[in-house]
Amino acid sequence: MPTGPTRILLADDHALVRRGVRLILEGEPDLTVVAEAADGAEAVEQARTERPDLAILDIAMPRLTGLQAARELTRNQPGLRILFLTMYDNEQYFFEALRVGAAGYVLKSVADRDLVEACRAAMRDEPFLYPGAETELMRTYLQRAREGDPPPARAITDREEEVLKLVAEGHSTKEIAELLFISVKTVERHRSNILQKLGLRDRLELTRYAIRVGLIEP
Repeated sequence: MPTGPTRILLADDHALVRRGVRLILEGEPDLTVVAEAADGAEAVEQARTERPDLAILDIAMPRLTGLQAARELTRNQPGLRILFLTMYDNEQYFFEALRVGAAGYVLKSVADRDLVEACRAAMRDEPFLYPGAETELMRTYLQRAREGDPPPARAITDREEEVLKLVAEGHSTKEIAELLFISVKTVERHRSNILQKLGLRDRLELTRYAIRVGLIEP
């Protein structure tokens, strides 16, 4: 546990949201925002530089989503706590947030009520879920237990998801290769694998899929 105020990294692609959240957090003596990021990739870089205790991430962000950034952050800094602050009251995002190791899931619509307590709970290593999420978690768990089903596997790998997001954002194969530090041929292979795994035909269908699963905003 940190001896001083909890050092927080705040990542959201809307400056107005970041400003509002910072006001909520910095009204508390035990919380301080030490870094801000406008997308998931910047969040990973800021975390490497600032070494925060807690990262608060939006889900839908450019370059890397909050979920993608969380996977990077937990690999790079296993002790970092992660909260999602999102507008999405959505089962798929909620379970993926749990899968990447999030300590909590807070809706933006009630951030003024729940966010401070969620931060404190995360630093106590206690989960924080909004009431609807707790109900959904229990309902889904009981249903899967009755049916004997394991949690659903992800359809594509982390790297394929990164490529998919960049394709959907309109980047060329060469640009994707440069952004991910891989070869053009590797990008093409990933793209082919994604199309095959997801049963899609072209960039338009990839983009529609990316919007549907929250990798990019419509």
